[in-house]
Amino acid sequence: MADNTMIVCRCEEITYGELVDTIEKYDCSARELKLRTRAGMGYCGGRSCRSMVDRIAHQGKEKSEAQISLKYQPPIRPVRFGDLGAVINEK
Repeated sequence: MADNTMIVCRCEEITYGELVDTIEKYDCSARELKLRTRAGMGYCGGRSCRSMVDRIAHQGKEKSEAQISLKYQPPIRPVRFGDLGAVINEK
């Protein structure tokens, strides 16, 4: 069993205990858990915690088609900081 103070989502500083408490209180899916706690919605977009949040949400539940895994959506295209600075300097 994990320590309740262990941080699962570093970007939003969401702990394992917060995730488990939210699941127990609302009996939520992985998607609802993400929306209620903001786990996976930080700067990295869930690249570091998405699979763990998904596992925690499905822990102890029977596998069914109703359980929706978290969606991973990378940025459309990367933008260099130099390009952003160039736009600002032209104004």
